[in-house]
Amino acid sequence: MTDPAASGSAPGSAPGAGLSERLTALFWRRPGLLVALLITPPLLWLGVVYIGSLAALLWQSFYSIDEFSGAIVKEFTLKTYAELGLQQNIDIIVRTVLMAAAVTVASVILAFPIAFFAARYARGRWKAFFYLGIMLPLWSSYLVKVYAWKLILAKEGIVTWAANGIGAGPLLDGVLALPVIGGGSLSTSYIGTFLVFVYVWLPYMILPMQAALERVPTSMIEASADLGAGGLRTLRSVILPLAAPGIIAGSIFTFSLTLGDYIIPQIIGSSRYFIGQAVYSLQGTAGNVPLAAAFAVIPIVIMLVYLTIARRMGAFDAL
Repeated sequence: MTDPAASGSAPGSAPGAGLSERLTALFWRRPGLLVALLITPPLLWLGVVYIGSLAALLWQSFYSIDEFSGAIVKEFTLKTYAELGLQQNIDIIVRTVLMAAAVTVASVILAFPIAFFAARYARGRWKAFFYLGIMLPLWSSYLVKVYAWKLILAKEGIVTWAANGIGAGPLLDGVLALPVIGGGSLSTSYIGTFLVFVYVWLPYMILPMQAALERVPTSMIEASADLGAGGLRTLRSVILPLAAPGIIAGSIFTFSLTLGDYIIPQIIGSSRYFIGQAVYSLQGTAGNVPLAAAFAVIPIVIMLVYLTIARRMGAFDAL
C-alpha cells in the first residue's frame, strides 16, 4: 500500500471529497497560502484603518483655515505648521513633553525595586501575587480611577485630611504655593496631574522591566560580587546596563501614553492645555481641524524618533 505522505498527496484529496477536505488538502500542499489568508485581514485593517487615518491626518495638517469665514481651505500650505511656532502653542508642546518625561523618570524610579524583587526573589505564589497586584488596577475602568483620584486629591479629600492630621498641612500648603506646579489643591495642580499619570501608567513600566531583569544572568551578579564589587557598583555596572532594554521598553509606554492623553489633564490639573486637550478642543468646539492635525503630528514625530533610538538599543526584545 502506498503511503499518502510519501506520494505527496494529503488525506482527503481523493475525488469526490467534500469542500473542507479539499481545502485541507490545498492548504497542506500550499502552506504559504494559508499564512497569506490569515495575515491578510489584519494587514488590511492596519493599512486602511490605522495607516490610512494617519495619512489623512497628515494630509489635513497641510490645509489652513480662512481667517474671515472660518472655512477649511483645501490647498497645500505650511501656514498651519507655522502657527505651531506661536508662543502659546510652543508652551503646550513643551508642557506636554516635560510632563511625559517627568512621569517616565518617576515611573522608572518607582518600578525598579518592585520589578527587581519580582524577578529575583518572588517565587511560586508570591510571583502570582505580584502579577495579580500589578494587573488588577488595569482591570478597573480608566475613568473611574481618574475620578477617584480627583476626590482623593481634592481640597476636602483624604490626602489633605491626612496631611492636616499629622501636622503636615503647612508643608502641603507650601508645596501648592509653588509657582507653575502649584494650585488651589492637588486636584487642580500639575502635581496632581503628575501623580495620577504615574499611578495609571506605572504597570506598563513594571512589566517590561521585570521581564528584562529576569534575563540578567545570576552568574554575572555573582561574578561581580566575587571581584569585590559592592551592591551599588553591581547595580550600576552590571544590572542597569543589562536591564536597560526593559527600562527603555517601559518608557515607550509611559512616555507615549502621557504624551497623547487628554482625559487626565481635563479632569485633574489646571486649565492650561496639553497636546491631547488642544487636539480635542481644536477639532471639536474650535473647528480648526488643520491645526488639530498639526498638533497631532507632533507626538507622532517625537515617538518615531524615540522608537528609532529604542530599537537600536534593543528595547523591543523586552516588550
